[in-house]
Amino acid sequence: MMERSEKKKTPVTLESSPEGDDANISELLTEGSHQKNKKRKEEEVEELKKKLEEKEKEAKENYERLLRTAADLENYKKRAAREKEDWTKFANEDLLKAVLPFIDNMERAVNHAQKVMDTGVLIEGVRLTLQQLLQSLNKFGLSPFESIGKPFDPAMHEAMLVVETDQHEPNQVVEEFQRGYLLNDRLLRPATVSVSKPPEEEVLTSE
Repeated sequence: MMERSEKKKTPVTLESSPEGDDANISELLTEGSHQKNKKRKEEEVEELKKKLEEKEKEAKENYERLLRTAADLENYKKRAAREKEDWTKFANEDLLKAVLPFIDNMERAVNHAQKVMDTGVLIEGVRLTLQQLLQSLNKFGLSPFESIGKPFDPAMHEAMLVVETDQHEPNQVVEEFQRGYLLNDRLLRPATVSVSKPPEEEVLTSE
């Protein structure tokens, strides 16, 4: 009787192939890369949010600063308008204060003349008062200019008469009806004058 020979069974083990290992590693690397990208994007979003908040804060501060500047400008305009109005009203205050004493002197001279018959004293008092007045007005830039004996200048003189004379050069100021004045070297009022011209020769006619 023949004995059945039994074959020894050996366990079969499944070994993973190199291709499978590479696939798993690739998946792990891809997943890790996605997580890193996600984290980086989240960080970028947070950074953008922070920058946006800073810009919003800066914009708000600039807007508030603009409102304050606009308010300051409006207040300045109102203040400048008030100052201009006051200046217009009282610009001549110092000048008028300087003139008042001479008005007082003129009033005293008139009152004195009513009691005294000596007109020479009155005339001398008026002359001195006018001299003092001109000296005071000179401090404000007012100065008279001489015209008599000077060449006629249409920029400085206004001719009222033309006088025929051989005692003066032609086109000379002969007489001054109203004195001219300068204000800080600029013409304030021209002098009204008469101007010389040569006499016309008599024309002899024979019968």
